[in-house]
Amino acid sequence: MTDAVVRDADPDDLPAILAIHNANIATSTAIWDIEQVGIDNRVDWFRDRTAAAMPILVAEVDGEVAGYASYGQWRPKVGYRFCVENSVYVAERFHRRGLATALLTELIDRAARSGRVHTMIAAIESGNTGSITLHERFGFAIVGQLPEVGHKFDRWMDLTLMQRTFPVEVTSA
Repeated sequence: MTDAVVRDADPDDLPAILAIHNANIATSTAIWDIEQVGIDNRVDWFRDRTAAAMPILVAEVDGEVAGYASYGQWRPKVGYRFCVENSVYVAERFHRRGLATALLTELIDRAARSGRVHTMIAAIESGNTGSITLHERFGFAIVGQLPEVGHKFDRWMDLTLMQRTFPVEVTSA
């Protein structure tokens, strides 16, 4: 594994996060958007996540942001308030160095310690066996598959839903 520092992201990291995000839009099925986004999109995303006390982490290698991870609310209804969806992205030239593992390790630790996350969902394009295997190593189980719910690169894509739960004590409805 590469010597990486996993830390909380700060606004100065947003250009690097944007570059990784847009590269995934352009070249992969990890993000199902087809139009690249501008820095304002990532600024709003950063503001919304931090305001909701949701972590945004970066993996830094030799002073360079090589990947990022976060989780956000699964759905906007209050009944889902204990359920989050995770995202982990690593710049292509840093693949296979253990950065996704390092990021997901810290993200899961943050969720478990928060006392506010009962369920973490990973929504993964079904052909992304690397991401599915990564999540299985962390105790996620496949709980559903949705055939042909996405379309990108002139093909239909299936979605695999994976889930992991954490103990949370709920004191009110």
